[in-house]
Amino acid sequence: MASTFAVPELGEGIDAVEVVTILVAVGDRIEVGQPVVEVETDKASVEVPSTITGVVETLHIEVGDSLATGSPVLTVVEDEATQEDGNDNPPDESRNSREAENAETSAPFSEEVIKPTESVKSLPVQEADPRQAESSQAGTKVPAAPSVRRFARELGVDISQVTGSGSEGRLTLDDVKDHARHLLEGPRATSDVHFPRPLPDFKRWGDVEEQPMSKIRRLTAERMDHSWRSVPQVTHNDLANITDLEHTRRRFKAPIEEAGGKLTVTAILVKIVASALKRFPDFNTSLDVERQLVVKKQYINVGVAVDTPSGLLVPVIRNADTKNVKAIAIEMQDLATRARERKLLPDEMQGATFSISNLGGIGGTGFSPIVNWPEVAILGVSRGRVQAEWNGEAFEPRTMLPLSLTYDHRLIDGAEAARFLRWVAEALEEPMLLVLEG
Repeated sequence: MASTFAVPELGEGIDAVEVVTILVAVGDRIEVGQPVVEVETDKASVEVPSTITGVVETLHIEVGDSLATGSPVLTVVEDEATQEDGNDNPPDESRNSREAENAETSAPFSEEVIKPTESVKSLPVQEADPRQAESSQAGTKVPAAPSVRRFARELGVDISQVTGSGSEGRLTLDDVKDHARHLLEGPRATSDVHFPRPLPDFKRWGDVEEQPMSKIRRLTAERMDHSWRSVPQVTHNDLANITDLEHTRRRFKAPIEEAGGKLTVTAILVKIVASALKRFPDFNTSLDVERQLVVKKQYINVGVAVDTPSGLLVPVIRNADTKNVKAIAIEMQDLATRARERKLLPDEMQGATFSISNLGGIGGTGFSPIVNWPEVAILGVSRGRVQAEWNGEAFEPRTMLPLSLTYDHRLIDGAEAARFLRWVAEALEEPMLLVLEG
């Protein structure tokens, strides 16, 4: 009896994953729980374990494929060992039919999902592209997973009219949603359309090397482009005197390192920012332009940007306002280590309400971080340096830390941004402020 293993639910909001490595081959015997494929989600690589046992008869995937939840991965057949073990995974025709149905229909949709029942009737008739028509007549099959094809049918979208963003032009659920959204919005969508200009032929002037963008880099580029074009952003700068804080931090470094953490300025800032978000709740919101609503979150999750060989990853410290600095330092060290090893789970990089990006370890006197939409603000930290500061009577050496707050000016006014950042700076200068007001 043959059984098919399909891509399971990998996390909220993950519509598609890209195949990085296939860990088994035709003829291999696999067990339940054995990793069979490594896929790349938005910002992490994940090994997907099998839920069935048997000998691999067919592989339905190739490296570079874009898969949705429910897409078939491989088919196995029972061997003698499986039967002698008492049918660890007994063949069940009804189960197999359910799996086949799930492979056709199931897929996790983001909050922006277009409901088929609400959208099919309102989609305008699509005019065929002659080039695509010729391709269809020639028998060229549009690359798309079964779940993507079904979703397109429910929306009334002709997939031959959709441009695929996946590997080798493969269609994803987002491609279908975006195409349907543009059809529904009609002329209104033209103001949001981005028309990239083609590059010149650099080979005219010398040799070049072309490398494909990794999925992390592609997604980062897409999100930054969306954030930059969607959010009117302003950056406010300030300086914090962390002379006393540095003395205190060095005193308590060792015990926290013994506990598995690392007492950094960033760890301390996570706690300070969490307290600031309670005092200034407008910075812990999201703006729903379409419904003209301000979404006020009753939880505080702080994302911390981590520089890795694969690109920038942003693990999230959840409920940061309920944790002390020691707990945050230990959790941050664990997340940062696994981020660099590409072992973060997708859920560990979702749900942030505010972000921190610290470039002080590299250098710089200031920068303008881009707001990570749908958040409304982000804190940038540059390298602290000792400089002469006037104390009212004389100049004295002080360690000053540059802070840069970028915010969504549609929701946050400049005066409020200045007050927020000054409160953060004063909390760094006088930690007792957290006890009194945090």
